[in-house]
Amino acid sequence: QVRLVESGGGLVQAGGSLRLSCAASGRTFRSSGLGWFRQAPGKEREFVAYITWAIGNTYYADSVKGRFTISRDNDGNTMYLQMNSLKPEDTAVYYCAAPKTTGWGKTSPVDFGSWGQGTQVTVSS
Repeated sequence: QVRLVESGGGLVQAGGSLRLSCAASGRTFRSSGLGWFRQAPGKEREFVAYITWAIGNTYYADSVKGRFTISRDNDGNTMYLQMNSLKPEDTAVYYCAAPKTTGWGKTSPVDFGSWGQGTQVTVSS
């Protein structure tokens, strides 16, 4: 089991930046990676980005590509999401998550078995 704790959310104006952190514990995530999801009010939880822990390969949702950057502290247990050029439509609760199994290309919430408590990001227009 992986324990995940997010931090770094807040209120920012459109065009601004925020950096989210996810502190992970438990050994299993190192054999795969971690991902970021978000959920806006009244909407389904959606994939944002994913990073493999060993090599640092990444992939992103089209809606955030070029604006968000996922990274990890390979010597530690922390993952980050640098969010630039924020838009009001980025407003959501952001979650970090660990996949149930190894493998590339996971974007569905059902493929992830451990979740943090979430951190609120609000972008004002």
